[in-house]
Amino acid sequence: MNNLNQVILEGNVVRKPEVKNLPSGTHASMIPIAVNRFYKKNDGTSAEEVSFFDVETYGSMADYTSEKCTKGRFIRVVGRLKQLRWKNSEEKSQSKVTIIAEHVELKPVSSSAASNSKKNATADSENDSASSILEAQSQTLSEQDLPDETVF
Repeated sequence: MNNLNQVILEGNVVRKPEVKNLPSGTHASMIPIAVNRFYKKNDGTSAEEVSFFDVETYGSMADYTSEKCTKGRFIRVVGRLKQLRWKNSEEKSQSKVTIIAEHVELKPVSSSAASNSKKNATADSENDSASSILEAQSQTLSEQDLPDETVF
């Protein structure tokens, strides 16, 4: 029986996603996002903490997100954590945790951002009337199709 491994993140895209072609012929994209956390310290002052995460998408979801996830775009990601482990050149153990997206929701582009790029605003408004949701559906790669090693 599998243990629970699910994560939900909301944040802003840090830069344009990186796209790779896999040997299987499908595409993979890595979306770097920044997630802000606001909290109060014990002394009552407000503080902010920013965490950065790499989100991986595959197949048709990679194609869509690589086009639509522009820098600054607010997105919600539902996925699972994947830990990669390897040994470096000095034989020291290394690891990295990434998020494998199962669901990506693109929030509407703000009106100020849309007015800055009128050409893209029309296409975005059609696709983002309330929000665009891309689910890992029938074209989702099976677990054995995902790479065992770091793609990015």
